[in-house]
Amino acid sequence: MTTPRHVPFTRLHNFRDLGGYRCADGRTTAWGRLYRADSLGKLEGAAEDWERFLGLGIRTVIDLRYPWEIEARGRIPEPERFTYANLSIEHRPYDQAAIDPSLDPWRYLADRFAEVAEDGTEEIRGAIELIADGPGPAVFHCTSGKDRTGLLAALVLTLLGVDEEQVLADFALTELATERLTADWRAGHPDRTLLWPSYGRAPATVMALVLADLTSRYGSPSGYLADTVGITPATTARLRERLLV
Repeated sequence: MTTPRHVPFTRLHNFRDLGGYRCADGRTTAWGRLYRADSLGKLEGAAEDWERFLGLGIRTVIDLRYPWEIEARGRIPEPERFTYANLSIEHRPYDQAAIDPSLDPWRYLADRFAEVAEDGTEEIRGAIELIADGPGPAVFHCTSGKDRTGLLAALVLTLLGVDEEQVLADFALTELATERLTADWRAGHPDRTLLWPSYGRAPATVMALVLADLTSRYGSPSGYLADTVGITPATTARLRERLLV
């Protein structure tokens, strides 16, 4: 199952266009200017997928993974073709496959997002500024296109004036890819047991908790972006000029 904003690939399961969302000023996010994705390292050796990707005209690629993940699983092919940046927004690694099944999974994930929001301000700011000022169209991604990618997508959509209901809906679209993401994990780890039954899930509840946490700690998600991340009104204006129609 997909939606009109899913771009179909064979190896990529969670590649989505962030166009078509209504904003507070009456404009909408433009189609074909900003994408979110799972690992673009999967494009290596996938000729048809690679041609499909190049056909999107993407010029900026933001890789949110740890350098060791890139070393182990590969980066986008021919990175010199793009304005490429590795901005690892997560600083405290954890293994989702090994999460204790007895824990509240959505609170646990929201707490990990809070760590990223606290630790990764420099990288989050760099990613948002590159989306605003780098050559477009742009794509950002992590491994599954779920958590790190989901957080950055929510923050960018917030800056663009997209309301919370739509931000939550965008986050939850990863649920359509859960089965294939889980199959990828099993294929890549044949010697391990998947302990956490919710692996690959991304219900709206998680992002609702994240946004509530940002409001509790920083006043609002917008306040967090302005006062803690350091996103200036000028950057927001450039982002909206680039991505809204």
